[in-house]
Amino acid sequence: MDMNYYLIAPAKTFNQSENLLTYESETKLKIGHIVIIPFGKQSCVGIVVEKTTKPSFLTKPITQLLYDEALPPSLVKALFWLTDYYRCPMSTVVQAILPRGITKKRRPTKEQLPEQAKSADNILNSAQKRAIRTIENSKANTVLLHGITGSGKTNVYIELAKHHLAAGESVIVLVPEIALTSQIVRNFRAHFDEILLIHSGQTESLRHQIWQKALQSQQPQIVIGPRSALFTPVKQLGLIIIDEAHEPAYQQDQNPKYSALRLSSVMAKTILGTATPLVSDYYVCQQHDAIVELSQLAIKNDKTASTTIIDLKNRANFARNRLLSNQLIDSIKQSLANHTQTMIFHNRRGTAPLTVCDQCGWQALCPNCYLPLVLHADSYQMRCHTCGHTETVPTVCPECSNPSIHHKGFGTKYLEQELQKLFPKARIARFDADTDSNQQLSKIYGQVYNGEIDIIVGTQMIAKGFDFPKLTTLGIVQADAQLALPDYSSEERTFQLLTQVIGRATRGHQNTQIFVQTYQPNHPIIQLATNKDYAGLYKYLLQKRKQSTLPPYSFLLKLSLTYKTEKSAVLNVRKLHKKIVQNSQKLHLSQVSITPPMPAFHERTSTGYTWEIIIKAKSRNNLLRIFDSLDKSPYLHFELDPISLL
Repeated sequence: MDMNYYLIAPAKTFNQSENLLTYESETKLKIGHIVIIPFGKQSCVGIVVEKTTKPSFLTKPITQLLYDEALPPSLVKALFWLTDYYRCPMSTVVQAILPRGITKKRRPTKEQLPEQAKSADNILNSAQKRAIRTIENSKANTVLLHGITGSGKTNVYIELAKHHLAAGESVIVLVPEIALTSQIVRNFRAHFDEILLIHSGQTESLRHQIWQKALQSQQPQIVIGPRSALFTPVKQLGLIIIDEAHEPAYQQDQNPKYSALRLSSVMAKTILGTATPLVSDYYVCQQHDAIVELSQLAIKNDKTASTTIIDLKNRANFARNRLLSNQLIDSIKQSLANHTQTMIFHNRRGTAPLTVCDQCGWQALCPNCYLPLVLHADSYQMRCHTCGHTETVPTVCPECSNPSIHHKGFGTKYLEQELQKLFPKARIARFDADTDSNQQLSKIYGQVYNGEIDIIVGTQMIAKGFDFPKLTTLGIVQADAQLALPDYSSEERTFQLLTQVIGRATRGHQNTQIFVQTYQPNHPIIQLATNKDYAGLYKYLLQKRKQSTLPPYSFLLKLSLTYKTEKSAVLNVRKLHKKIVQNSQKLHLSQVSITPPMPAFHERTSTGYTWEIIIKAKSRNNLLRIFDSLDKSPYLHFELDPISLL
């Protein structure tokens, strides 16, 4: 019998410079088959990526073929592309593509989906029909669907999915986080009999079974889920829809580090749907004539929305409460009297983010992360929002024994308490990362939608895509909070967040009043966001980015070195900087900018001291050449195309 030889990508790392191993098999295998292979003294899972000739060295036989079905070509292509484009070990990509516990036998588990709505016709207006025609006729592989809040982007998604399904092609719909999946699944289930919902909130067993179902199905599928749903092995992948495409959640910050937006465009035709596109995405799509605008509400109406900017520096505006302005309180009263809803937005959870001694200046810091501990008054605990460390609230200063400890700033829990004092009869619900899982917005969205909650308090999770038809008052308590962050993306992120929050109150269901409280009422971003002026933002940021040679006018590589002591970190980062400068000169690289070594935004953490070097280049290939020329060490961490430099 003729022996067959295959190159296998194993799920374990064996050599930094190699990704593939050669094995033999008596049976013929397909590219994409998942196999178990001997690996040293153990065994591991691998993916068949290429048939090869008999090598000059001895080879071991493949132990077992796990499934008769092979992974689709789109996933095999993704495996190689991610490894090359982001310079990550192929083994980590294999681990991302394959579900955990893939070799385990599972007891059947039933998937719980939101109730199926009655089937309905997908009624489209002329603007939506025109958008669909333009997208389908576009030769561009990635099309940006720039639609204002309430323009009916979901209806466009549904119609495009119908067309691809009818053509025998599968569709993957990505949402930025689990909380939004229930709403979009509910919309899609009104039009499609079967949908595969996959996300990290499911058990390992259920995720594995859904993955298996996709692999073994011969029919085209519709898959809905967050970033990781991209790795669902559907047949004939024809379309990927990315909803709220501006969200940072589409950037994977652990190995393999990648952007779901970039990966999608390699795997299939991609639609980026958002009211607030990333400036870099808008710029690139504009160059390729691949932008489709949806600038009118899906349902025309005569409802109005008035926006009032309130200066936080003018304390006369806050005679009744130090956090909520007189105008906002009056509007909440009116909404309660009319049995409509109020939303209060503040992108900071907890009760108070800063605990200090007013005598010696001691500050409550996390012993692991050295970041401020946040007071949570309901559980009377100090909590780190980075690592989860908790402590009891100090009654005296541990440094000087001063009993005068101050808790400064405020979060959503404190806002909830203040609102409860002002409106004791109101039904108030808080939605943030501290909310019990059974009380999260995705679980009780029906109650909120139907108006069973009077006042909604929350962080950015209430800003994303949800429809609140009873909403008549919106209060943003500190609109400029994120503008102080020393990062090139902070202005863009602030605009996106404010525009998305304001979008909850401008969908045309009710006449609404919006109150934007800020210390910087004349800041361009505050003005642009309250006017929902994306064109103005685009022009403003492009000009700033061009002056600073930042994306989309350059590509970025962030190099970080972490050592136990500050002295070691500084010494080694200086050596690294010298090496980078020398290598770039040897390689004759032009239009490359290398920053001096500098401490990271969070310089000191539990792992040690981190210092960074940022490299900018007009050509991404020049960044890769610099990176490839460096000696890799366990102390060196890197990120290509970071969306933030913090």
